Amino acid sequence: MSIDVEVQKVSTAVRMLNAADADFAMQLDALLAWESVSDPLVQQRVDEILANVKERGDAAVLAYTAQFDRLSKDRMSDLEVPRARLLQALDNLPAKQRDALQVAADRVQRYHQRQLQSSWQYEEEDGTVLGQKVTPMDRVGIYVPGGKAAYPSSVLMNALPAKVAGVGEIIMVVPTPGGEVNELVLAAAGLAGVDRVFTIGGSQAVAALAYGTQTIPKVDKIVGPGNIYVATAKRAVFGTVGIDMIAGPSEILVICDGQTNPDWIAMDLFSQAEHDEQAQPILISPDLAFLQKVQNSIDKLLPTMERKDIISVSLRDRAAFVAVADLDQACDIANHIAPEHLELSVADPQVWLEKIRHAGAIFMGRYTAEALGDYCAGPNHVLPTSGTARFSSPLGVYDFQKRSSLIMFTEDGASEVGKVASVLARGEYLTAHARSAEYRIKPD
Repeated sequence: MSIDVEVQKVSTAVRMLNAADADFAMQLDALLAWESVSDPLVQQRVDEILANVKERGDAAVLAYTAQFDRLSKDRMSDLEVPRARLLQALDNLPAKQRDALQVAADRVQRYHQRQLQSSWQYEEEDGTVLGQKVTPMDRVGIYVPGGKAAYPSSVLMNALPAKVAGVGEIIMVVPTPGGEVNELVLAAAGLAGVDRVFTIGGSQAVAALAYGTQTIPKVDKIVGPGNIYVATAKRAVFGTVGIDMIAGPSEILVICDGQTNPDWIAMDLFSQAEHDEQAQPILISPDLAFLQKVQNSIDKLLPTMERKDIISVSLRDRAAFVAVADLDQACDIANHIAPEHLELSVADPQVWLEKIRHAGAIFMGRYTAEALGDYCAGPNHVLPTSGTARFSSPLGVYDFQKRSSLIMFTEDGASEVGKVASVLARGEYLTAHARSAEYRIKPD
């Protein structure tokens, strides 16, 4: 029994890194290393599924749904959830859940309304008109995890920006293993205005959305989280359709000055660790005593968690405490990590906000738990992971809009600008380009 207790103690201890160590950068990069889509056997299986669905359509999707989700149906129409059923799920929710879902939806929609872009034009002195035409996509597909891992919040975060953007049709796919339906997910789809829902998942669902089948229409873009098979399939179909991103495990990075309740910080770290064993919680602080207090809180609170087994693996394999000289150094390290979620649990977060360049979402102040952002703060919870916040942004309305450049020259404008184009084109030895411009040049 004493051996078991000792193992448990070791498994909950978070590794400590010190930014003053000579090999700190190497240690940190080793901790952060992650490749979300790297299994060649998974890639091979996904390629087979994609090719089969592309060739056989509905028949292949039905076969894979029976094989992987233990759900046998004769026709694809049997796997479609009518719009009336979505609204019924919404109506039948307990009042407390329905009200919470409505409040979250209202906040998410209100935030994303501010992202809506409009077409614009301007006219130059010679009458030349330049501008940009903004157009919503015709049809998008939303992948939502199903079964026990059901996330109605993901429905809102993916569907509502598309609705605000003016997307013509939203197709949602959600697996229902063994026929297990999550009423909250259906209710969220009804509330968010999803047009069609199919109870399919995995690579076969991604293929159906990307290529189209006899029943499921081809979409322009696929968004939403999924397992390694879904992520691999999304990467494979990119180019045929657009995708939002290839998401890795969830991450949280907390910068704390040592003055926040350590129980709060421990639970904030748990909030991401409970997603799965590969999730990564990191705490950075200049206060060594505080880091130990958080470790004590972890030891105290972990046994009370329903998903303590998952959390403990995440803490053991992927978590870290980082001791730094000061908050300036903490911000430098945060920029190197470029986390999905960043909590600035400090006295004056606005001061330190100026130093943050790379983060998917920034939660400012001691009272702003990352969990609020997951559900109902308003900003989108679909965020770049694995350091991609260096060049990527949260999912938003702009992801469902296309931009077309507008160019219209007058006779005089074409003549003057044509002279410039002619010189540049001939410099590139593209004679047809040059002569096309020169035909519009007015004689002197």
